[in-house]
Amino acid sequence: MNPEENYKEINRESWNNRTDSHLNSEFYDMEGFMKGNTSLNSIELNLLGDVKGKTILHLQCHFGQDSISLGRLGADVIGVDLSDKAIENAKRIAKETKSNAQFICYDIYDLPNHLDKQFDIVYTSYGTIGWLPDLNKWAKVISKFLKPKGKFVFVEFHPVVWMFDDNFEKIAYTYSNSGAIIETENGTYADKKANISQEYVMWNHGLAEVITSLIKNGLEMKALEEIDYSPYNCFNKTVEIAPNKYRIKHLDNKIPMVYSLVATMK
Repeated sequence: MNPEENYKEINRESWNNRTDSHLNSEFYDMEGFMKGNTSLNSIELNLLGDVKGKTILHLQCHFGQDSISLGRLGADVIGVDLSDKAIENAKRIAKETKSNAQFICYDIYDLPNHLDKQFDIVYTSYGTIGWLPDLNKWAKVISKFLKPKGKFVFVEFHPVVWMFDDNFEKIAYTYSNSGAIIETENGTYADKKANISQEYVMWNHGLAEVITSLIKNGLEMKALEEIDYSPYNCFNKTVEIAPNKYRIKHLDNKIPMVYSLVATMK
């Protein structure tokens, strides 16, 4: 099996393999979430604005915490993910929390063949586009599902972060897309001591590639921000500089860790 050609199957299995560990991790705090805690951070909440009564398509939603959190704010949400195990759990959690969020299991690129609807907002965040080889196809999907004047809200880990090795001690990868990165991981970002191992296939994408792909597919940039912390403690050698704000200890504020953008359909 050629990993690059079969990346969808490899990554689906990779995320299926992670799901139980994630559900049971402190990182995802399912106990607090089931009691009503939101999974959304101030970064994306500020960009989304008031979502009451809005229709939202949430791409690469994992097991649906953000989708359900958006539903709790009054939005009508459909979440989509490649992992059938994650979507199965998303549906279960939605039922148990009496959420009206809906969930479907499809590859992002294939979604236009299965969903015929346009949305006020398309949303995706944190660790999503690295699983996709072609951002032009990604942006084409976003533009298809947005209503005229609809809004795309995107928050992602900064491509500078993905240049480093796991301990942020040396530059190990290229900034931009130079082909598939095929590796095996022990544990998972949500529980580094989890007794699991999975192969995965990823791609790095620089900011120019992201922005150009959106512009080429009819979106107009409205906001772009680079942020010098992560709201998640998912990297090695971190320090918490403020509640839910993490940096790499020996790098302090010297690198951007997250970026956010808003774009609208013309």
